[in-house]
Amino acid sequence: MPKKQPPGLTLFGGAELETLKQEQQRPSLPTGNLQDAPAVWERCLAIIKDNVSAQHYHTWFEPIKPVRCQDRELVLQVPSQFFYEWLEEHYYGLLQKTLYQVLGTGARLKYEVVVEQSTESLEQRTIRLPAFRHATTTAVQPPLPFAPAAPPAADFAAYLNRRYTFESFIAGESNQLAYSAACAVADQPGKTRFNPLVIYGATGLGKTHLVQAIGNRIIERNRSMRVLYTTSERFTMEYINAIQNNKTNEFTAFYRSVDVLIVDDIQFFEGKEKTQDNFFHTFNALHQLGKQIVLTSDRPPKELRDVDERLISRFQWGLTADIQPPDYEMRLAILQRKSQDEGVELPRDVLEYIARHVSTSVRELEGCLISLIAKVSLDGCTPTVELAKQVLRGLLGPIDSLAVTMDDIKSAVAAYFGIAVELLEGKTRKHEVVLPRQIAMYLAKQLTSLSLKSIGLHFGGRDHTTVLHSISMVENYVATDPAIAQAVAQLERKLRS
Repeated sequence: MPKKQPPGLTLFGGAELETLKQEQQRPSLPTGNLQDAPAVWERCLAIIKDNVSAQHYHTWFEPIKPVRCQDRELVLQVPSQFFYEWLEEHYYGLLQKTLYQVLGTGARLKYEVVVEQSTESLEQRTIRLPAFRHATTTAVQPPLPFAPAAPPAADFAAYLNRRYTFESFIAGESNQLAYSAACAVADQPGKTRFNPLVIYGATGLGKTHLVQAIGNRIIERNRSMRVLYTTSERFTMEYINAIQNNKTNEFTAFYRSVDVLIVDDIQFFEGKEKTQDNFFHTFNALHQLGKQIVLTSDRPPKELRDVDERLISRFQWGLTADIQPPDYEMRLAILQRKSQDEGVELPRDVLEYIARHVSTSVRELEGCLISLIAKVSLDGCTPTVELAKQVLRGLLGPIDSLAVTMDDIKSAVAAYFGIAVELLEGKTRKHEVVLPRQIAMYLAKQLTSLSLKSIGLHFGGRDHTTVLHSISMVENYVATDPAIAQAVAQLERKLRS
């Protein structure tokens, strides 16, 4: 029986030399018998298990099969070329020290890599590769259906849109926290307290632009970083394909090989239990290795439904930052930047008209501008406010529904009650502010097509239940208080006109 390693001794630390001395005193294993390979590998695994996490051990070492051991040369079979390269890159030192400890200094390790040509014999279906080297092998492994098989970082498919950069992103009060956190993560991926970074907000506000800007800046500054952008839907489909093709190990290994993982729209993980379980373990593995994780959602993680509490908890480990609809000044700045990028100079009154009447989505804002530019360029029209009205009417509905904006409502209510617009958006609960705020929410529901949630976002990010309560209160006031009924009527007439 081989002598057991004393408890507490590992390959790393001050006790390493003493461990090696004890191992050298063990009786040497017989060579030449193929049955020795499992015994040798078992001794290696006992040491490896003390030096890696349980998850890494399960992922990278349990699938390995010992083939033979002869003349202090251990041959192991691994399931893929990618598996072999990962072991060489990440566990070079551990494997070398372990083998020297078990078989003595100068022991050799070789791999047999399965290349999955099932019509041939096992001997024909493997390629032999040496261990303990850093050179890249030229042997080819069939690529996974969902991703390349461990290409060099320079050729790694990040699936990023190069147009999405920090330079082309307009930052303002509505997205300042998310923008600042994204810049910090891009400058030091995996080394800030913002891991994971979760950015949430309604559709069309620039979440995808911002998280892809993180990836683009990281690659720009360090070409060796493996950055991957994906969506929750694509992650789910790739996982399903991996199960169908019996490639779940390679799927798992691929996602855990990245340095920065960006996943868009995590709300679509809702109800997908198996996918959530796989993503949970992927998240843990990356986070434990200090890799950066960036996520987006249409709502805060705590409001996700049918998502495992373990995942929700991990989503909240780092920083959760929201993006709110842009204010008028920011919308105007976006339009000015976008028109400059398109090489078209539009009159300021045209841009102001669009900025005032498209207030809920940056995507809608840019879409209206592009449609206007197309009409000017292709039809030879003169860019006027009237032309802008026609374009907006065609894209967003009757012009009457566009006549009143949230800025119009807040400005009119604030002026009527003699308070600052900022107070309507603030958190104060003073009666002289609460009532005007409730009236503004009521008018927003009456005069715009915005949802309760969108209205709440315009008043400091309040919940839709708060908006619903405000509307109910104003309806009661109108029915019972003539002074408030008159104020609401006057404001509504003024805004409609």
